[in-house]
Amino acid sequence: GFDSLWTVEHILYPEGYESTYPYAPDGKMPGSGNNPIPDPLIWLGYAAAVTSSIRLATGISLLPERHPLTFAKEVATLDVLSGGRVTLGVGIGWLREEFDALDVPWERRGPRTEEYMEVMRRVWAEDDVTFDGEFVSFRRASSNPKPKAGSIPIHIGGHSEAAARRAGRVGDGLFLAGGDMAHLFDIARNTAADCGRDPDSLEMSAVHLGLFGDDPAAAIQEAESWGVERLMVPSVFYFRNTAEGLAAFGESVIAPHS
Repeated sequence: GFDSLWTVEHILYPEGYESTYPYAPDGKMPGSGNNPIPDPLIWLGYAAAVTSSIRLATGISLLPERHPLTFAKEVATLDVLSGGRVTLGVGIGWLREEFDALDVPWERRGPRTEEYMEVMRRVWAEDDVTFDGEFVSFRRASSNPKPKAGSIPIHIGGHSEAAARRAGRVGDGLFLAGGDMAHLFDIARNTAADCGRDPDSLEMSAVHLGLFGDDPAAAIQEAESWGVERLMVPSVFYFRNTAEGLAAFGESVIAPHS
């Protein structure tokens, strides 16, 4: 059955942007500035209140656009209120104009993301934390509540070899929405092994467009060959009526493979 809810995030939509959207042939994000993109943590909080077991995940949050101490507090609060159901998917972003509008440096957003992940994990696990990094420094900071399980899994989202390597180095999982997925999953596992981590501990998720074609069973089989544990259903792009479309998809595609 349905195992998790995954959000998207853009804090704003820069009209007339020139950046290339990497997940569409025309290089443009579906929709327009008039389409609502709710804040991910707020709507996941609403979802938490009306559900009891489905996991609540960001797919993805643009971590370098956030302050890690503020975001750590928000995500931990959601995790506690939901009974420990949060998975945090993060990415470095593709929309430079959004970074410019928020006065966040575009350069070195990858290292910034990794440092922010380290900060968040530290304040989730400890009190009285001192940190001196390239992008953020603070002394003797405590942040509560702590996540229900002591931490929150952080999955790296993207489509590139850099994202796969980042997942292998510091992620708890890899969420791919494009690229040569079999190759990228292998890169993540090999990087984890090179870093002395257990490659099998990485949780693999993907969007497979073949799910919406004539042979979804073949798409599922291919994803299984990659070691994928979770397939995403980007319902807003494929179903005119989201609720009815998801229900039908659940019966025709998910149920036979559950």
